[in-house]
Amino acid sequence: MNWDDARVFLALCREQTLRGAARVLAVDQATVGRRLASLEKALQATLFLRTSAGYSLTSAGEVAMAAALNMESSAAELQRQILGMDQCLSGVVRVTSTDSFAIDYIIPVIAELRREHPGIEVQLQTSTKMLNLTKREADIAVRTHQPENPELIVRRLARWGSALFASADYVRARGIPEPGTAFTGHDLVVYQPYLDSGKDVFLASEPIIHGRIAMTCTSGMMVRRALINGLGVGEVPVPLGELDGLMRLWPERAPLPYDVWLVTHKDVRHTARVRAVIDAIAKAFSTASSPATE
Repeated sequence: MNWDDARVFLALCREQTLRGAARVLAVDQATVGRRLASLEKALQATLFLRTSAGYSLTSAGEVAMAAALNMESSAAELQRQILGMDQCLSGVVRVTSTDSFAIDYIIPVIAELRREHPGIEVQLQTSTKMLNLTKREADIAVRTHQPENPELIVRRLARWGSALFASADYVRARGIPEPGTAFTGHDLVVYQPYLDSGKDVFLASEPIIHGRIAMTCTSGMMVRRALINGLGVGEVPVPLGELDGLMRLWPERAPLPYDVWLVTHKDVRHTARVRAVIDAIAKAFSTASSPATE
């Protein structure tokens, strides 16, 4: 099994359809099909069962997947080590973050960095999905969750707080929720993953059981935009709520800690272009207030 075949094989393992694998690999479906047929012929084994639900691994396929994953890990390690030796202030740096952090902090500071180092190309992916830095899906991640992988270098960019906010228009029309009433008579904007967790949902330490959910959102930026447009009350990090011109409600309640972490792999952190982007992002967050320490 060569690495090119292994890449196609792993993409099909993960996506389970020719179309999905082709999309991930940026090739056409016919190419995926040909590479799979070639690999099965070379190994003299059937690696997948073709079912109506997609491609399912056979026993031989499971053995092949273990070998292919080892190849993937070795290839990623080689790339990281070579990248770590690169001292050129040019080339691609892949950054993953949330849409809020990207719009308010990362994009502006990268624009400033590019004026000094125009050879650096930043590939920015905004998603709530945690990309795998060990597999080189990204070089830098800005996250709200601290990873525990010992191969990753973690730096806290900010310790903020999250608090309850609403637009001035909403407050004029509906007033401020009364603490202790579980949002009786008020509309709420809620981050959808909180509901999906199956746990009781709180906003600013207040249960939402008597409130009416006006909108759920799958990203922090969408929560912020919903609040700006007066759809209800919701919880966002204090610096972002203030940045949006929202009214902070219940200021007597201490904000809940909200940490922002910068993560990179130990093998690439000294690469010149990666280091330059890390420093630029850290500088952007250092200018924000830290209300969680108030």
